[in-house]
Amino acid sequence: MLRAVAIKRAGQNHPGEIIDTLLLDYEARRAPDGRCLGLKDTQIEIALANSAPIATDDCLILEDGRLIEIVARPEPLLEVRAPDAASLARLAWHLGDRHIPAELHERRIRVRRDEATQRLLNALSANVRAIEAPFEPESGAYSGGHQHHDAYDHSGHHGHDH
Repeated sequence: MLRAVAIKRAGQNHPGEIIDTLLLDYEARRAPDGRCLGLKDTQIEIALANSAPIATDDCLILEDGRLIEIVARPEPLLEVRAPDAASLARLAWHLGDRHIPAELHERRIRVRRDEATQRLLNALSANVRAIEAPFEPESGAYSGGHQHHDAYDHSGHHGHDH
């Protein structure tokens, strides 16, 4: 089994050859660890010294210098639309207030699909539809700027007081 020991960020130069691709959902990219199977059936153990989130177009660097490309796996999402920019900003504020990871676009917002988020968006009269797509949410304010991260822990503590 091949071991991934470091991350090459998208846009960084590295002489290694890309030998396979990993399709990973948001959770797997947020905390990469364990064993995975590439699209070409390459068995990979992710053993990073400093575990950090990874994103589409990053690569894992194997012990021998070769690379494994990372691609976001499509997953169940809610796509939210609003009649105007102010309404969309209001929806984004409500999602952010609840620390819900969100992928922002010019005319829509994407969030992971779950009942509680669906109820919230319905209560706010949002135009919501269920989709399957890769999910690349915005970086958290405290994540160092590169990667996307979920600041919410389901115990209710989330790093600051209200």
